[in-house]
Amino acid sequence: MSDDAQLIDQTLAGRSEAFGELVLKYQDRLFNTVFHVVGHAEDARDIVQEALVQAFIKLETFRRQSEFYTWLYRIAFNAAISHQRRRRPMASIDRARENANLEPTDEEDDPAESLERKERCRWVRRAIAQLAEDYRAVIVLREIDGCCYETIAEVLDLPIGTVRSRLHRARLQLKERLSEMLAAEKVEDRD
Repeated sequence: MSDDAQLIDQTLAGRSEAFGELVLKYQDRLFNTVFHVVGHAEDARDIVQEALVQAFIKLETFRRQSEFYTWLYRIAFNAAISHQRRRRPMASIDRARENANLEPTDEEDDPAESLERKERCRWVRRAIAQLAEDYRAVIVLREIDGCCYETIAEVLDLPIGTVRSRLHRARLQLKERLSEMLAAEKVEDRD
């Protein structure tokens, strides 16, 4: 029996501290994913909190056919998508990241290299934010969170073939947007 299964059993038996251990184990990963979907740290915190409360309330409905994290992830991801649909227009991921001060710093980096890396990160975040919701979801889950195709399919309730297709299209669109950004910067540099 896995650690998660034991903690779930203990929670269902009335030991709510066990669910607290699950929260500590997964809340940061959930926040990271939700943040990339909604682009605003405060909203991401609220959505993760809401998802964790929902998971606690619905824990007895967890059928254990998948990993607990996949089930929890799906709850959080669906809450994030619902939030995004209610909240249009979408916030800038760049502005949110900068305002939240979530960029890691490395003291040993050359300042020029650090600045260049930060600029590339801003470009990628901006390009991801411009993707359609369906494409952004698969890119975030695969490239940022490192989920396998099966997990993505389960979280998004899609066939694996659709996940592969959307991921392929998302990567092509991402590459196209990044190329456009690079071309625009070259034009600006000449002016």
